[in-house]
Amino acid sequence: MYALVDIETTGGQPSGNSITEIAILISDGERIVDGFQTLVNPGAPIPPYIQAFTGITNQMVENAPVFPEIAQRVYDLLSNKIFVAHNVNFDYSFIKHQLEACGLTLNAKKLCTVRLSRKVFPGYRSYSLGNICASLGIRLHHRHRAGGDVQATAELFHNILREDKEGIVAESLKKGAREYVLPPNIPKEQADKLPTGAGVYYFVDERGLALYVGKAKNLKSRVYGHFSGTLKSAQKQNFLRAIHGLSFTPTGSELLALLLESHEIRRLWPDENKAQKRVSQVFGLFDYLDQNGKIRFGIDKVRGGVKPLLVFSNRLSAMQYLDKMVDMFQLCPKLCNQQTNPGPCIAIEKEVCGGECQVKENKEAYNAKAQAFFDSLNQEKRIYFIVGKGRTNKEKSVIIYEPGRTLSYTFLPSRQQLDFELVREQANHLKLNPVMESILAPVISGEQQKDYKVFTQTQFNFSVNG
Repeated sequence: MYALVDIETTGGQPSGNSITEIAILISDGERIVDGFQTLVNPGAPIPPYIQAFTGITNQMVENAPVFPEIAQRVYDLLSNKIFVAHNVNFDYSFIKHQLEACGLTLNAKKLCTVRLSRKVFPGYRSYSLGNICASLGIRLHHRHRAGGDVQATAELFHNILREDKEGIVAESLKKGAREYVLPPNIPKEQADKLPTGAGVYYFVDERGLALYVGKAKNLKSRVYGHFSGTLKSAQKQNFLRAIHGLSFTPTGSELLALLLESHEIRRLWPDENKAQKRVSQVFGLFDYLDQNGKIRFGIDKVRGGVKPLLVFSNRLSAMQYLDKMVDMFQLCPKLCNQQTNPGPCIAIEKEVCGGECQVKENKEAYNAKAQAFFDSLNQEKRIYFIVGKGRTNKEKSVIIYEPGRTLSYTFLPSRQQLDFELVREQANHLKLNPVMESILAPVISGEQQKDYKVFTQTQFNFSVNG
């Protein structure tokens, strides 16, 4: 037996909103055998725009029953039935939420007449209830009222059952079918193509424009995770209704997925990506000449237009690195902004600093030590090759990173002999941004190298054999 359902509400999400009208028709698949319809007092004023949309006013529901008074009747009608609605997740999430508030738990199989119509009656421009009913010659009375909409939904559903020659309804009801976890406008065939490896996925709207870009260690699991659970958030419901398609790019490497996601967010600027639109704080090591011609170093936030010598994911790691360099090259902590208090630097007492901060060491001698630090940075030309998992077991991914300058990637056969010039020629280029730099900084510094091998340019003439 099928329970065809339509509701009107005070807003778009179950949490914080209520049902104002409910209509349920019980069908054996061929005819209506029972039904129930009533206005519902939502216990709060109906917003004016909702009144204009549905025609249900505060005066109309003033003497109507509140939901707890009809909860048992609704529950009894829906129990042991297949729950059918046009955009089923909306109606189901509201009713489930309201029943749970009354101590009743609804767990029913679901069918969505939007999704079924797309499969049984392909080729129509729109599958909204009004448009698909008009296309099929189904009369729709009292639009946006529960009684009129559920009558049309019932006739549409009966047409679907009559025309379903390929067993689409039965297939949708199979135990474990995940189709009704998906938004109504995403074909299950698209979701079925999702791999279980790492990559980047894209949700697009009806115009094909990007709504959201995400990365995943497991693409199939992550995408389905967007749609699981009861849809109680208005923002989530609106988001899911706007999705009309998905695509994906496998990367194999989770690190590469992170980098590609950041690049694609800035390339496509999707409406639903909020976090990465905010500029992330990345810190760099900078050099400059002071008024006395002395070479100085310091740590600061990376900003546009100024290229750092090195990039770090946070201030602490940058300061720790500079501390090591001060000791290694006998630099002055005060001239490296590591010590800001008055008086001589503490390195003088350790006989590390030559006393440049007290002008005991001449400028040329100190700058020679600073130049030695520069030379150490340039010795490897600071181009890194990060090798990780490929999209299959027969290949590896290679990320080519020149801090503050370029980023690219490619995929290589596991045992192909290649040098760095050939790898760079065939690589796909990404536009480097501060988020990418913050992702890569702990990898090249050795803080995070569990799943990757990092090589410098002079080390890269090797066989990529894992």
